Amino acid sequence: MKKLSFVLLVFSSLLMLTSCHSQKPQVSPFIHVENGQFVRNGQAYYFVGTNFWYGAILGSTGQGGDRARLARELDYMKSIGIDNLRVLVGADGERGVPAKVEPTLQIAPGVYNDTIFDGLDYLMAELGKRDMVAVLYMNNSWEWTGGYSVYLEWAGAGKAPIPAVDGWEPYRERVEQYAQNDSAKAMFKRHVQHVVTRTNRYTGLKYIDDPALFAWQIGNEPRPFGEKNFPAFEAWVLDVAAQIKSLDPNHMVATGSEGKWGCEGDVAMCERIHADKNIDYLNFHLWPLNWKWISDSTVCENLPVAKREAKAYIDLHAGMAARIGKPMVMEEFGFPRDGFEFSKASTTHCRDEFYSYIFSLIEADKEAHGYFAGCNFWGWGGFAEPSKEHIWWAVGDDYTGDPAQEQQGLNSVFASDVSTCEIIHAAADKLK
Repeated sequence: MKKLSFVLLVFSSLLMLTSCHSQKPQVSPFIHVENGQFVRNGQAYYFVGTNFWYGAILGSTGQGGDRARLARELDYMKSIGIDNLRVLVGADGERGVPAKVEPTLQIAPGVYNDTIFDGLDYLMAELGKRDMVAVLYMNNSWEWTGGYSVYLEWAGAGKAPIPAVDGWEPYRERVEQYAQNDSAKAMFKRHVQHVVTRTNRYTGLKYIDDPALFAWQIGNEPRPFGEKNFPAFEAWVLDVAAQIKSLDPNHMVATGSEGKWGCEGDVAMCERIHADKNIDYLNFHLWPLNWKWISDSTVCENLPVAKREAKAYIDLHAGMAARIGKPMVMEEFGFPRDGFEFSKASTTHCRDEFYSYIFSLIEADKEAHGYFAGCNFWGWGGFAEPSKEHIWWAVGDDYTGDPAQEQQGLNSVFASDVSTCEIIHAAADKLK
């Protein structure tokens, strides 16, 4: 009897082992990180994406909404291999402010324009239908969505200065207060809670259960604005990252940082922040014009300089990514049209060469099994028809890739930019 029991025990154990080994590994519906790579449906995920900041506005039924255009834009982007969109959840503050996006989402602390939330829900539902994903960011250092300056205004710091009206210095002096203003930061945390715990009215899915969400992002280009703010800034970023992870363990969290530039030259702080357990990958931005590698009069002449500096900046962050063992994404980069023109009819030879160069670096890194996993160029103008009456955005104009405070057409890639779209398509195909 004892011998029979022993045989049965061994047989039962073998059956359990066989069963365990025959089960396939669980494939998560959410894009995540494994061994320093993004993984989607069990496969490594590399991408060419874009910035589509106005997606939620376009998806709304209120002012600025155009669902027919949204469908056309998404279908065209999908057709050329773009499946990763970086999108603004919504702007903050009052309307009628020069150089600011309209309509806004959060019109007062905790008071929301529901048409924009409805537009965000609709956008996410449409992305899901097309097997596309979104990075959603919730704050901004800059005036074009309100961001820091509006939270400070709500916290009692007085009317927010506007760089285009009041100058850069008054604006900088205002936003440098954010990192150490507990009231402003508390209001933002309540906003994060409200957004992350939302349920999509079109799909019935909670956002935390939606595979169409690639990652949450704390903000657009968060900066400390001064060395005295470095400790408070770092603590704030990590605190919000921990908050998001506590609310949503399914999705990745990213900073939205420009990298070294966004940490004001402090490489060690940049690396520490991105090494944190609640930050899933390293991101950085790259702006040849803003960083004076080229100028409005040397767009093509200084292209070799832009390529050289871009390679050095990318390599710097690749080193960080390797040390912390996480993938990296260059989620913003832009390049003007030839001759610093803004018209859709102008040529893009130098932009095309710069884009091709950037894509070649991602392709080479993939072959070397590195950490450079993808990019989101800035930005998608698609089928927009910028106004010919004025160069800056005004209420009623089509939304382009260029925010309200920038010349419309400056960095936008339009569907009519055939050569650029062909380069994007070819690069996306190589990375699949």
